[in-house]
Amino acid sequence: MSMFLDADAVTHGIQLAVAPVFLLTAVSGMIGAIAGRLARIIDRARLVEERARHSDDPEFLQRAQRELSELRQRGRLANGGIALLTLCSVLIGLTIIVLFVGETTGFQISRWAVGGFLSGVVCFLLALLCFLLETYIATRLLNFHIPGKF
Repeated sequence: MSMFLDADAVTHGIQLAVAPVFLLTAVSGMIGAIAGRLARIIDRARLVEERARHSDDPEFLQRAQRELSELRQRGRLANGGIALLTLCSVLIGLTIIVLFVGETTGFQISRWAVGGFLSGVVCFLLALLCFLLETYIATRLLNFHIPGKF
């Protein structure tokens, strides 16, 4: 192994490593979107809990309990999505390192790069499924009718 790196190998290694960076950009955007939804879920749960503490209406308490249960489920899905996206980022970051090291040193570790990248994509897809389920539950909660008014 030479003490000097081949400039062409370094350039090619950088080119290989740049492609997965675009996936990292998408992942960071998704983390931001899901984190925002999680913040709203937490805020809503706090509001419902506070109102339930000061209510004696059994019907309202039952609705509040049902909503809190669905908010808990949505929160778990959002947390799961964030965890999967974070794991995806780690795997893609490791893929970038492996691609660069493999290109600049001659180590034959391209299988690790393929495995890391595909694992990262699988995590990204699973996170999207968590996001889809969370938004489905959120829209299922919507009730556009006020009881007794329409």
